[in-house]
Amino acid sequence: MAALTSVSAGSTSASLQHRFHSVTYSTPTELASVTCSLATTVKRRSFSLRHNPSTTLRIRCAATKPAKSPAEEDWSTKRAYLLEKRVRSVEAKEAFRLQKENNFVILDVRPEAEFKEAHPEGAINVQIYRLIKEWTAWDIARRAAFAFFGIFSGTEENPEFLQLVESKINKDAKIIVACSSGGTMKPTQNLPEGQQSRSLIAAYLLVLNGYTNVFHLEGGIYNWYKEELPTASEE
Repeated sequence: MAALTSVSAGSTSASLQHRFHSVTYSTPTELASVTCSLATTVKRRSFSLRHNPSTTLRIRCAATKPAKSPAEEDWSTKRAYLLEKRVRSVEAKEAFRLQKENNFVILDVRPEAEFKEAHPEGAINVQIYRLIKEWTAWDIARRAAFAFFGIFSGTEENPEFLQLVESKINKDAKIIVACSSGGTMKPTQNLPEGQQSRSLIAAYLLVLNGYTNVFHLEGGIYNWYKEELPTASEE
């Protein structure tokens, strides 16, 4: 959890007087939203403060939680839709057989760097999350927010994910979506709804957008390596 903000600048001192009131944020995105808004407002007001020392600047938190993207839907919602659309999980050896005998495409949604290091032979890479690379005020604020939460390689949804998939794979293709660990839709005693993963989120986005033959690699790329199935690299 993080706490921010109410800042005031008064006439009693040449420097700004800061007063912080506790407001809690549960995610880096929420904290970044407030940080960026605060920085922008202060920048806009700095000119008037320099020319009118008696001006009082008050900034109060007005952050609202942004609307969820499809990828951010609750896991229970995504899982129910995947089951409704009959998205089936396959083990690594079966995935390899389907790839070789039935022209299934393995879609590896891990970050590009991980894919280049090693991946199932013949797989196609479209990362569903990417590193934050831009240096706009918003991106800088998000980096600061991620760092506050101890996450120093912040990632974001890849806004071009579906567009890139569509440029490489036809909607009637048979696809096996894979990530590092795979996640699962199978219920267990500790996880009655299974466990979400990047590949399951990607599978959800695909069926939501018209792909009709989507499968999921149970156990992920880790199990592919464990079974010593063919791999390739681009290093």
